[in-house]
Amino acid sequence: MGNHRAERAPKRRTSATAAPVSGKRRASTPPRRSVVRLPSLPLVAGVAVLAVSAGGAVTGSGSGVTALASTGSAVEATQAIGSAAGQALTRRSVVVSRDHVRDSGTEETDPELVALAEKQMAERAAKLEEMRRAAEKQAAKIKENKWVLPLASYGITATFGQYGLWASYHTGLDFNANSGDSILSVANGTVTETGYDGAYGNKTVVTLDDGTEIWYCHQTSIYVSVGDRVNGGETIGTVGATGNVTGSHLHLEVRPGGGGPVDPFQAFVEHGIVP
Repeated sequence: MGNHRAERAPKRRTSATAAPVSGKRRASTPPRRSVVRLPSLPLVAGVAVLAVSAGGAVTGSGSGVTALASTGSAVEATQAIGSAAGQALTRRSVVVSRDHVRDSGTEETDPELVALAEKQMAERAAKLEEMRRAAEKQAAKIKENKWVLPLASYGITATFGQYGLWASYHTGLDFNANSGDSILSVANGTVTETGYDGAYGNKTVVTLDDGTEIWYCHQTSIYVSVGDRVNGGETIGTVGATGNVTGSHLHLEVRPGGGGPVDPFQAFVEHGIVP
């Protein structure tokens, strides 16, 4: 009998072996990497606090829990965690902005700055007081120099610039009144002229403090003399009909700086009086 060679049975493919793909090799799946997440800073600090509070070995039961053999091991672990947490918190505090609220009690006051502030406040107070006094002085001056009407009762019969029988060009303002009515100085000033002056009749000139001359003409009587100081509202004479007139009245002229005449009506208005 001849020797027969045993035939091998064909290998069976198991489900664990992938079937080959004709012409292509299947890519191997990369192994998964375990991701280790570090605990947050507050968690680390919390663990450290809990460990310190425990003050002894950590014990537990069940799978996955390992008991610490001694209290010293727990303390060492706690100290290590606390040290790491403290260092992390220290590094983090560097980027945290300063609080805008400061404790004023912890700051020292610079004496030089205090002295400078006090000096500035004193200078400001002195300047305000100076301005106040100047304002009061000016107000008193305005009140003192406020014009008044020259007559208590009157009627305007001729205005500045008119043409008529009395002249080719009227240079003043005529206040119609009765002979003997009191004539009042319109403002504070000094008497610089008195007497008869042709067409103006009896005339009194009062020069005001600002240099303006006021002429009072056609008077019956004159009560003041050159050099007298008069105040606004003070009687200086009486109404009359002397000079070139057609009836009793007061002819009043206003001459700034002793120069040519200007409209008395406008001058009164500028000084707060409407004739």
